[in-house]
Amino acid sequence: MNQFPAGFLWGAATAPHQVEGGNINADMWPGEWAANSMFVEPSGDACDHYHRYPEDIAILAGVGLNAYRFGVEWARIEPEEGYFSRAALDHYRRMVGTCVEQGVTPVVTYSHFSTPRWFAAAGGWNNPAAADRFARYAGRVTEHLGDLVPWVCTLNEPNVISLLAHVGIQSAGERDQPPEPSAPGDGQRDGDAGPAVAWVSPSVEIMAAAHRRAVEAIRSGPGETKVGWTLALVDLQAADGGERRLMAARQAALLDWLEVSRDDDFVGVQTYTRERIGPDGLLPVPDGAATTQTGWEVYPQALGHTVRLAAQHAQVPVLVTENGLATADDDARIAYTAQALADLAGCVADGIDVRGYLHWSLLDNFEWLSGYQMTFGLVAVDRTTFARTVKPSARWLGAVARAGGLG
Repeated sequence: MNQFPAGFLWGAATAPHQVEGGNINADMWPGEWAANSMFVEPSGDACDHYHRYPEDIAILAGVGLNAYRFGVEWARIEPEEGYFSRAALDHYRRMVGTCVEQGVTPVVTYSHFSTPRWFAAAGGWNNPAAADRFARYAGRVTEHLGDLVPWVCTLNEPNVISLLAHVGIQSAGERDQPPEPSAPGDGQRDGDAGPAVAWVSPSVEIMAAAHRRAVEAIRSGPGETKVGWTLALVDLQAADGGERRLMAARQAALLDWLEVSRDDDFVGVQTYTRERIGPDGLLPVPDGAATTQTGWEVYPQALGHTVRLAAQHAQVPVLVTENGLATADDDARIAYTAQALADLAGCVADGIDVRGYLHWSLLDNFEWLSGYQMTFGLVAVDRTTFARTVKPSARWLGAVARAGGLG
């Protein structure tokens, strides 16, 4: 039951703004440093992954993993509208090349929340030109990297604001989302909390248009790239009396978005926990349930549930692009991941086309609004020296990958 097919992708994930450091042209940077910032601390140098990626990819390969999901940073590649930095594009081509040299399959995300300052200032995703701007960027990246990249995720969790609006929760926790679904690109927000951040639009039509235009651009470029987007799929469950509210929330925040993936090569599933919905809305974590550093319930069974949901409604292959646990207890991380993988193996045994499992995250990194307080990583990073320390969970997951399953 706990075996996975040959060619299965076993790996870990990062996002550029969370690990690279010094992302000064990104929309989030000014807000991180502003008075009364919604971020508890600035990203600063992050994990210095921009310079230390060879070491990090070597660590990933060395423990036995064969895939790395990372992002290219739009704000570095197109720091001013219409100007594409050849130096930045070359940098990311070297990253892809390093993966290939190490026997690691690159899974590249084109937009993982952060966007260029100019894009946010122009209204972000709500500007009618957003889809064309994103497609132009996607086409330029693909022209430079596409021959080496077999998997591309256009947008990371474009449904997060929809989840917040329709369900009242933040999909992958407070680390990923703004505190309220306010309109992006409106200049100052919350007094002097800093310039607007181009958070994704709550409109599935707007984000689907940007995705579709980018897919066209990517498919017209070099390479035989599989293209999709990743979705925040919280395992929504109905408590007594909450069935009607659950169905409405699931449709708007999950199913409408999954249906967009039917024209794609895959859908990326990102799941961490469950949320229970009663007749009056969200219910608290059950009494006595274990919780993570983020305050979510430790509920690894969520992954199997959401993979089944995604396969049923998207009707394309599934790639688990994020799943993990914010904890300082590495034994708890291993236990959580083992159960999640056991349930994922059950999906495979039932005939669901699952192509890979990419753990969040490779490194203890900048977790958005929460700063560096949350530790999701398989590898610890010293906040002063940037020294890497491989955790037992990384070696455990690598052994599972080498064995092709849990045994």
